[in-house]
Amino acid sequence: MTKLILRYKDAVVGETRMEKGIVSIGRKPDNTIVIDNQAVSGQHAIIEEQWDQLFVEDLKSLNGTYLNGQRINRAEVFNKDVILIGVHALEVVCDKERPSNPKGPSERGRSMFETVVITPEQQKKILLAASKAAPDVLGGFVVVKGSSDRKDYVFREKVSTIGTEKGSVIRLKGFFAPKRALLVNRRKEGYFIIPTGSKTIKVNGIPIDQRYDLKDGDIVEIGRLKLQFYLKEQQPKKDPPTPI
Repeated sequence: MTKLILRYKDAVVGETRMEKGIVSIGRKPDNTIVIDNQAVSGQHAIIEEQWDQLFVEDLKSLNGTYLNGQRINRAEVFNKDVILIGVHALEVVCDKERPSNPKGPSERGRSMFETVVITPEQQKKILLAASKAAPDVLGGFVVVKGSSDRKDYVFREKVSTIGTEKGSVIRLKGFFAPKRALLVNRRKEGYFIIPTGSKTIKVNGIPIDQRYDLKDGDIVEIGRLKLQFYLKEQQPKKDPPTPI
């Protein structure tokens, strides 16, 4: 079965298996793979299986869809191909290997259109669109109860994890602690969390199993660890001194 691994920078932030033959990708919550980033269109792209072939198709997105560094409209994809959506990457894991020496675009798939090589200017536009969506708010968690390395954690990245895996902002302890219990997403309007493990996550004493938009003062419980979310006050920008 085909598997799609979503990465942001070097971190894996999601994994999806193609069970219905088609996967939609975009910023809107009704997509199969939701990428909450303003560089991504609401309905950005789809990946679909047709018989023994797998295709990616751009849905006239603003910033385009790239396959192995090339901008595409629709193209056949193979094992280990990388699809760029905004500043996120989707790694394809499937049984079909890409031909080692294809003679031309027609041999890569019956429905494939001609591709355009991405230029440095186009890449700058993608990154600029993402930077414009950079969050203004800054927040974190204070440890209320439980064992941890510190008492206060600030979450600065757009996507961070809480768990036992290397790179987690808050490293969970204990033999049965999940590798990744929670994704913490930072956006322009604030923060939201998504449970990603088998561990029960509670917010203000109520179990959650899907996205939750955090509010200042929320209590998040992961096993025996109890955290309180907070938002840091933004420092007003100072006007430059008036020349004398």
